[in-house]
Amino acid sequence: MKSIFETAREDDRLSTSLRIVQVGEMVPLLDEVGEYTAFFPTNEAFSRFPAEVLHAVMVDRERLTSLIKYHVVQGKLTVQELAQMEAIRTLQGDHLEIEGGPEMVKVNDAAIIQANVDCTNGMYHVIDQVLLPRAVEARVTR
Repeated sequence: MKSIFETAREDDRLSTSLRIVQVGEMVPLLDEVGEYTAFFPTNEAFSRFPAEVLHAVMVDRERLTSLIKYHVVQGKLTVQELAQMEAIRTLQGDHLEIEGGPEMVKVNDAAIIQANVDCTNGMYHVIDQVLLPRAVEARVTR
């Protein structure tokens, strides 16, 4: 078994997410010992994300780090465990709203389309939308 980052690198659908993690110099977070749950948007999710917002985030290290940490939570949480929650705090500090049952869980408005990818330092779930923290969205749209 491999780390979250190493395992996700084997999924071609996640190349944009992983490139953003690399640009944001956050690979050590997803490689280190610990228990994390990451939510990785697909390449298709990024293709539907507003290009001007993505550009504004990519050129600002603080916004980029905030965006990446908004997709990661402490602990190794299966979709079944997430389905029992209403919200969860991200490493960025804001909360993700959780709704639905184990067969279709949504975090904010993003559906988990592949769940419970087990890794040495936690797990990840593949989602169909990019999650944008309110603080980053407010600064970018100003």
